[in-house]
Amino acid sequence: MSFQRIAYEVREVCNGVELSVLEAAVARTGLGEGATAIDIGTGNATVAIRLAQRFGLAIAAVELDPVMADLARSRIEAADATRLISLTVARAAEMLARTEPVDLIVALGTTDVSGEGRPTPEAGFIALRRKLKPGGWLLWGDVVWLAEPPAPLRQITEVTNQYTDDAGWRAAAAAAGFEVVDGRISPQDVYDAYVRDSVAAARAWVEAHPEAPEAASILFNTDRVQAILEFGRDFIGFGLYLLRNPD
Repeated sequence: MSFQRIAYEVREVCNGVELSVLEAAVARTGLGEGATAIDIGTGNATVAIRLAQRFGLAIAAVELDPVMADLARSRIEAADATRLISLTVARAAEMLARTEPVDLIVALGTTDVSGEGRPTPEAGFIALRRKLKPGGWLLWGDVVWLAEPPAPLRQITEVTNQYTDDAGWRAAAAAAGFEVVDGRISPQDVYDAYVRDSVAAARAWVEAHPEAPEAASILFNTDRVQAILEFGRDFIGFGLYLLRNPD
């Protein structure tokens, strides 16, 4: 077990955004049965399953964490969605390197999509645009700075990716050649629920399994995540952007 596995098992989406908002964004693309998609960082696979079932998309899901991949695999099988969803355990950049361009990429809270180690927003968008067909779509969601964060908060939060504010995400997307079709920041109560649900689930697991060998590590990570997100509440939000690759 891990903090992420426990926290995300109780969530529909492994990020501070609602599933209905993601569905509405994909509906705007007009994609349907037979369209191809990649879901980077599929987490518990709920997003991939819902998009496959509602829109008939053929989805290649990728997940780096093998513990999360086990959860994703079990949910894909339970939903009888293996015909539409394949699951690969790999780094995003490695999987993208051997994948043909698709109609849609969903990338929510991803890690190092460019393979550079700590990509800038523009570098991440450029790497993903290469894997989209002309007229294809990117549904991108990640940390957005609501205000300039204290230096320690930025340093801790940006260990694997560099983030920016809403204007910065839009500018990076445009610089990478995308058309910004839509962009929004999740309401504070939605983001608060994401934090609350994740932390509560992890604490409940530790309380129920105090002798488990992973208990101390899970509790440490729970405390760390809660401290960072509560301290950063006025600075950290979740931004969702629907981007189109021009024809």
